[in-house]
Amino acid sequence: MRRSPLLPIFLIVFVDILGFTMIIPLLPFYAEKMGANDFTVGLLLSSYALCQLIAGPILGRLSDRYGRKPLLLISQAGTLAGFLLLAATHQLWLVFVSRIIDGITAGNLSLAQAYIADVTVPEKRAQSFAVIGIAFGVGFTIGPGISGELARGSYTWPILAAAALSFTSILCTTFLLPRNPPYPEGVPPETRTDHPERANIFHPGVYLEYLRRPGLGNLFLQFLAFAFAFSTFFAGFALFSQARLHYGPTEVGHVLLAVGLLGILLQGKVLGLLVDKFGERLVARAGFLSAGVAGVAIALVHNTAAMIATAGGLGMGSGLVRAPVTSLITRKAGRREQGAVLGITQSLQSIAQILSPPIATGLIGLHLENFWAFLAGGFMLCGVLLSLRSET
Repeated sequence: MRRSPLLPIFLIVFVDILGFTMIIPLLPFYAEKMGANDFTVGLLLSSYALCQLIAGPILGRLSDRYGRKPLLLISQAGTLAGFLLLAATHQLWLVFVSRIIDGITAGNLSLAQAYIADVTVPEKRAQSFAVIGIAFGVGFTIGPGISGELARGSYTWPILAAAALSFTSILCTTFLLPRNPPYPEGVPPETRTDHPERANIFHPGVYLEYLRRPGLGNLFLQFLAFAFAFSTFFAGFALFSQARLHYGPTEVGHVLLAVGLLGILLQGKVLGLLVDKFGERLVARAGFLSAGVAGVAIALVHNTAAMIATAGGLGMGSGLVRAPVTSLITRKAGRREQGAVLGITQSLQSIAQILSPPIATGLIGLHLENFWAFLAGGFMLCGVLLSLRSET
């Protein structure tokens, strides 16, 4: 009996996400220490995403042609280099450079998703993609808490710990992940040499061909609404918490730890049971609605208990959205196109991460914290409307 590759994928994504979640809550405080204002913090977050937008689809298509594992290793090496530079610098411009290096090679998540799509049959993909959801949930639970505690000693310690985790992820990919994906029984491997021109992301046809395809366009818009909501929330959360509740990196880490615990409750087996009973579309719709209401309610937060409840509600709702929508997208695309469509979702996520951080942090810098919350929740509610318009 052949070994399932889902466990190595879980370990790889978990270690990557753990390192990522140790950095993100810390980054605004780290940048402010070097003289950045709130808007500059948003630009710092956007710089990573801008580079990721350029690199994401290219990495996806290259992985279709040359294999997931080699490209995943390149992506992870870039993350490690970015973390090491971030830990070594004391100048704001080098902080930008570190995020740019990481962004240029960013593609860990989309490549892992493409690998999962390779090795699972369509009807089981939502449950399989939940592996990534679990990794996110556990990573977001442990990572911010570890970062907050390490930051008590020095802001550099969490970054060095993230670099060590990134190196561990490289080892996991090298020694645990099969070079060639074990295709499901009865599904023969297909060549990956079709439409090589699509690797050029600056050609309009890269996106338009997929966005115009029946069923796919609406699903991509749903994913975009989710990505805008999620990136708006996390871009502004640390600064909102600092302004509203006078939090530092330790308190932000503790709240995100609690949010992660709530998110885990809806991942794995629970999500699979919900999808089996209600279907991917209804589960995603419920996730959009609950996360939207919780996001808007964050504007009313004035104590830690309310913060955990509302942020946790948004996190749990998000957990009901990502895997089902991603699964629906891959099921609408051919097997040879998995890297391409997942690269496009990565691009859509990058667009959200480029545009929303300066807006989110700028609003908070202008003391318009409530509008930040309304924006995050509003994007999720847009997802509900898009889901209602989608094909049944």
